[in-house]
Formats: sequence, C-alpha cells, structure tokens
Amino acid sequence: MKWAPSVTVAAVIEQGGRFLLVEEHAEGRRVVNQPAGHLEAGESVVDAAVRETLEETGRDFTPSALLGVYRWVHQPTQRTFVRLSLIGTCGERDATRALDKDILANLWLSRDEVLGGTHTPRSPLVVRCIDDYCAGKRYPLDLYNDVVELP
Repeated sequence: MKWAPSVTVAAVIEQGGRFLLVEEHAEGRRVVNQPAGHLEAGESVVDAAVRETLEETGRDFTPSALLGVYRWVHQPTQRTFVRLSLIGTCGERDATRALDKDILANLWLSRDEVLGGTHTPRSPLVVRCIDDYCAGKRYPLDLYNDVVELP
C-alpha cells in the first residue's frame, strides 16, 4: 500500500491580538480551527487558502506570507497531514453567503482563550500556528512554487 499524506491549507488571520477561528464538529467534539481544508486537484496553495477561508468564514482572504509547513500524525487513525499555513488579512463577512454546513460559528479568540479550556483546538496544529505567528515567523509566499510542465 502506498503512503499518501493528506495535504491541507490553513489561513492564520490576526486582528488586535485575536485570531479568526472556525468552530465546527469533528469526531463527535465541538472544536476550533483556523479556516482550513484540503488542497484540491489542480489548485494552488494560495487559491486553496482563499477558497477555504471564503467557504468557512464568508470573508475574502488576502495572503501575505507563508507561516510554515507542518507534518502531524493523527494518532487514532495514523493518518498523516501536511499543512501549509498562510498569514494574511480578511475583509468583513458577507452575511449573504452561506458557510460550509460543518461550520457552527466564526470566533475571534486570543491565544489564552484558545488554551483556556472553553474551546478545544481541533489538533495541535491550531496552537502551534498561533505560537509561530506570535514568534514572528514569516516566509515569502514565493517559497512555495507550482511547477507546470513545459509544452
């Protein structure tokens, strides 16, 4: 059997010390996560982050930097995820736009609120991305490249 990790993207959006997170149900729990999802066939990482943010928050996302590339193994299933996290800004929520059916709410939370026990992070990636953001990690978006076959 060939090993194939799931490739995901996430948008890290901070305003005034608070991070835009989505509240959702996952594995029977109510959890918070950055706007995030799977990279789709033929889609760039930037396009995927913009799409996922719009679908989960109703907000336009403008990426400005790459925060990091993370590998995480979900222990119960032994499934491996590779997450590319992008930093950026977002506009106001378009109230006429329906959110993904799995999204319960959008929340602006501080790091302390995420760790305070009221909200459960979906995975350790949520807090790690917040910590890396607060530590000032930033990489140019062109560190990631789509390579297209020559004609």
